[in-house]
Amino acid sequence: MKFGLMIVDLQKAFYDGYAKESMDSAVRTINEVLPSFRKTGCPVLWIQHLGKGDGILPGTEGFELIDGLKPETGDYHIYKEYQNSFNKTESTRILRENDVDIVVVAGYCAEYCVISTYKGALDYDFFPVILKDGIASWKKGNEELIESITNVISPAVLKKIMEKM
Repeated sequence: MKFGLMIVDLQKAFYDGYAKESMDSAVRTINEVLPSFRKTGCPVLWIQHLGKGDGILPGTEGFELIDGLKPETGDYHIYKEYQNSFNKTESTRILRENDVDIVVVAGYCAEYCVISTYKGALDYDFFPVILKDGIASWKKGNEELIESITNVISPAVLKKIMEKM
């Protein structure tokens, strides 16, 4: 059993309104589990929306990850143009090369890219789980909705399992 963490679209372009509060909360949870992934050598994939039509491009402020997130050397960076982080990206290859079978999905936006990535993981025969309290939305309550219809793992349980790896 090996985990992979996919952190989806926590970018400055979306950091507005209720999304700010929601993203800040998700970042705290993500930062709680990141050390476990790094300690065990499980891959961390930073997924960023690439929006040619809306100007969310590398080098622009909106493309940047929000403050509080710190990718490290050895982490993977994936740029996507679709909601599903597996669609026309290197995500599948990276996860397979790292022998991942359980994909932990976190990030923004719960009801769009997060759930699309979760379902995409199923399409490629990975076992997806949502990181409890590690997803964000632009609308209050959507995080709980997505958590209610998916497999979810709490940070405490995830860290405990990874201690035994």
